[in-house]
Formats: sequence, structure tokens, C-alpha cells
Amino acid sequence: MDNVEGLVDRRIVEVALDRMRDEPVVLLEGPRTVGKSTALREIARRLGGEVLDLDDPATRDAVASDPSTMIQSDRLICIDEYQHAPAVLDAIKARLNRSARPGQFVLTGSARHESLPAAAQALTGRLHRMTVYPLAQAELDATRPDLLGRLLAGSPASPSELSTTSRQDYLERLTRGGFPLALARHSEAARNRWFDDYVRLTLERDVRELSKVRQARALPALLERLAGQTAQVLNATAAAAAAGIDPHTARDYIRLLESVFLIQLLPAWGTTLTSRSANAPKIHVLDPGVTARLLRLTPDKLARRDPTSLTQLGHLLETFVVAELLKEASWMDGIAGVGHWRTYDGVEVDLIIERDDGAVVAFEVKAAARVPGEDFRGLRKLREALGDAFLAGAVLYTGQRAYTFEDRLHTVPIDNLWAS
Repeated sequence: MDNVEGLVDRRIVEVALDRMRDEPVVLLEGPRTVGKSTALREIARRLGGEVLDLDDPATRDAVASDPSTMIQSDRLICIDEYQHAPAVLDAIKARLNRSARPGQFVLTGSARHESLPAAAQALTGRLHRMTVYPLAQAELDATRPDLLGRLLAGSPASPSELSTTSRQDYLERLTRGGFPLALARHSEAARNRWFDDYVRLTLERDVRELSKVRQARALPALLERLAGQTAQVLNATAAAAAAGIDPHTARDYIRLLESVFLIQLLPAWGTTLTSRSANAPKIHVLDPGVTARLLRLTPDKLARRDPTSLTQLGHLLETFVVAELLKEASWMDGIAGVGHWRTYDGVEVDLIIERDDGAVVAFEVKAAARVPGEDFRGLRKLREALGDAFLAGAVLYTGQRAYTFEDRLHTVPIDNLWAS
């Protein structure tokens, strides 16, 4: 895995090229070192575009001082890390006022667009945003199993062969994560050093670039406490208390951590579905490898059968599976929204993905080799509440066999997300 980025066929490239047929400006946004620059250069190579790298100080200064001149070209203009010179968006807007033909610009950014200063909002309504996630397991294995697509189409095909992924295989995938540079490391210790450096630099550089952080020393502690809540309903007050900061400051910092793609908040879905639906988001650290490192979880520790290790494995596995499904959803058209569903009396569904027409598929994640009937409780309740709008529900588990449990409810091995 010396050059993971160069070896992996990134699905986002094909999706971006397709959307450029209609969109004048496409923005690829995601965490640093996730492969945005590689994807950008591949797009430029295929279309004969010009790349402006704003991580290079000289290029950044030239774009900031005279953005209109720097983007004067009949070729595709690709701007890497545009947030370093957001004034370039005004120049792009002026050019679009003259011609709005599709495929003029591709941008990359390591901060969510809405978190940038007001000057960066020049292209509101004219900018198509796409999230670049860490590498999916299907990308790493060079497969295209399309589990989500099959479920959305109402036809969850059961594989003819049993799953061969062992528990240890799952633990290794969980703790490796999907960052190309981490995957290229030759040992667990080297990968852990990379994770530590990545988190530290993101907190020290990217977060501070977005906002004046009054209590910067509290950020690592807050992130660790939030990692301890991964795959759980966010409790900002508890995280704030553990990190030694007030809840209001903690909520501001949580928004910053989400803005630089360290964490993601999965919103509550269907808050009007029943009177008992809760509206608090769930929190997931964006990459399970980062989560594992923040919590000092190794494959050996996760393999233990004590209650604490089993609980930690369950949460980390859910974060892993949710991330894989969100990656697959990011390559698709027609997705209206994602979220989780939870009621005040304890009924819950880990992930819901909604189509534009209101139809949904839903997922539960279980770190077990068998799925008893009670594990379908939340999916059954959701099916009853939605009726025909409920396309399918799947319990993803570490067992071997995929099968239909009852009407529109299925049991599926987790590795169906990437197994050929």
C-alpha cells in the first residue's frame, strides 16, 4: 500500500465528471489528506484543465491579489484549497454572470463551505457541493457491490456464497480507517503516529483558521470526549464538563470540529413521525480509524469479550458502517437526506436514507454473528409508521448469511458493503 491514492479508483471522480455536464462550478469538500487533490488532478488531466494550488504560498498570493487575471482561461480551472483565497469566488461569480456554461470550475476545500466568511458565499445557488470521504472499503477492494442501490430499488439480492470475513478481518478494517496516507503506513505504530499528527495539525491549523478559539487547549480533550460518544446521541453538556469548558463554548467548538470534517452530526429524522420521536442528533467521528486512535482501541483490545470492549466494538462498528453507507450515498443521485430515528421510549434505527420521493431504506448495525427477532424492533416500528414508503430495512451483522427475515426486513453480512 505504498501509494494507496495512486492505486485506488476513486468513485467520486466519475460522479464529479458526470455532474460537470450540468454544473458550472463543482466543489469537492472534505477533510485534509483524504485525496481531494489527487481527484482534482485526475479531473484536470482528463479534461485538459489547469490546476491552481492555493496551498502553495506564491500561487495563493497571486490569486488573492488578482483573482480575475488568474482565472482568465478558456480551459477548465481547478482550484485546490480555495478557502485560502475566498475572494476568488467573486471573480468566478463575475465570470459566470457573463457565461454560465457547465464545467468551468472545480474547487476543493478542507472546510465546509457554510463555515467560511461571508465573502465565500458569493456563489450561493451556483455551486454544486460534493463531499469527499475517506476511502470506502469497496474502493480499496476494487468492487462495486451497490448494496444501498439494490435496497433503494427494492431488490436486495442475497449472495450465493457465505460471507468469509472473519471477526479479526472486521477489527483490522475498523482500526485502519480510510485515509490514504494512514493506509500506506507499514505498521500499526506508524499508522497511529499519522493519526496523532493528523488530529493535532487539524486542530492547530484548520480550526484556528476558521475561528478565534479562546480555549484552544481544550479542543483535544473535547474531541476525545466526543469520540467516546461516537454512534450515540450527542450529549454536549457531558462532553463540555469532561473537557472543562462551559456548554455554550463546547457547542461552538463542536460546530468547528464538524466544519473541518473531524466529526459529523447525523440529524434526527422523522421528528414529526410520532409524538414520541426525539430530535437530538447522533454523533459520529468521520473516520473509524481516527475514532479508534482517539479512544486507544486496537484490534487486540476490541477482540476481548469483556462488557466494556464489546460496547466499544458496537459503537465503533456502527460508526464504520454508517460511514460506508454515507460514502455510497454520496455517489448517488436522488438522495433527499439521511438521519437516525429514535423515540423517547427507546425505539431506534441507526441510519435512515431517504429518496427524493419520500421512500426510505433503514439500517441497524449489530456486532454479532446472529440476529434474533427482537433486533428488528426499531425497523418494524418504522415500517408500521411509514407503510408503503418503507422500501426495506436491513440489520447488518458480522454473520455469514444474507436472508429475508420477514416482509421488507433483511439480515445482511456487513461485508456485503464491499464484497464482490
